[in-house]
Amino acid sequence: MKDTLVSGEPKATIPSARGSRPADGGAEAARRRKKLITVTRPWLLLAPSLIVLAGLLLWPLIQVGKLSLQDYKVKFGGGEATFTGFDHYKDLLSSDLLWKTVMPNTVFFAVACVGLTVALGTAVALLLNRLGPVWRMICSVSILSAWAMPAVTGTYVWIWLFSPGDGMFSQLADSLGLIDAETTNWFTERLPFYIIATINVVHHGFPFVAITVFAGLLTIPKELYEAGMIDGANAWQRFWKITVPTIKPVFLVVTILSTIWDFKVFTQVFLMPGGSGDNPDVYNLGVYSYIEAFAKNDYGTGAAAAVLLTLLLLVITIIYIRTLFRQGEEDL
Repeated sequence: MKDTLVSGEPKATIPSARGSRPADGGAEAARRRKKLITVTRPWLLLAPSLIVLAGLLLWPLIQVGKLSLQDYKVKFGGGEATFTGFDHYKDLLSSDLLWKTVMPNTVFFAVACVGLTVALGTAVALLLNRLGPVWRMICSVSILSAWAMPAVTGTYVWIWLFSPGDGMFSQLADSLGLIDAETTNWFTERLPFYIIATINVVHHGFPFVAITVFAGLLTIPKELYEAGMIDGANAWQRFWKITVPTIKPVFLVVTILSTIWDFKVFTQVFLMPGGSGDNPDVYNLGVYSYIEAFAKNDYGTGAAAAVLLTLLLLVITIIYIRTLFRQGEEDL
């Protein structure tokens, strides 16, 4: 009291440590709740979609993996499954047909399709970038019609063009004295079969690459090309020194997506003459899995081949995701 009167000012009251604990504890609990909401809210919003994806993708994948470990026989009113472990995988991986025919067909066919699709799509994108608005619209609609065409329809068109006897390309080659149109069958030999299949896949896939790369080209400032021309760079040098580095992420996306799609090509091979099982020399991994499961009723081996294809696609997908993240870190 005396101190208060002397100084003329009341003393500041220091809050006790005991009284501050409830406030600090409440703030800590609020931070925990906020953190929990931040972490769980995206998963709660994604939960319906994840449940649907699990039902449509994950559950069938589990069933295929389970089937690959069994010897399954279809019977009236159901089926009978006998657990065989990894026997189907051992038989599959020790098969000469897999390593000498199926895997080479799958890999080389996919590599050829990806390379030609990206190259043709890039060339068309560069052409679209140089055209005026009217011709650009005409060309864009024309190439998109190839992309919009169903794979089944497009495959039958190419079969008709190369059909023995009256096919347009058979008649053209016969008129040039290269073949005898009446006796030459393009679909019996492995190499011409896959050349036709490659043309089919590239024709169907290059519009996606063209439109995607063209969209990337529109983001490149014109000043970069003008600076390159001032420095004396020709068109080829400008493409490799300016275009490719600037839209490198676009090229990565279209290349890896095309690789995933072309590794699992089924329709274009299966519908061609001999591709449905008559000619084992033209099997790829997708067709081989189907033939083993549904034509030979060896569901375990077919499922094992499907799992092998899934693992290959999973590896490609992981590479794709890692490449995108690495590219994103470099951009930052």
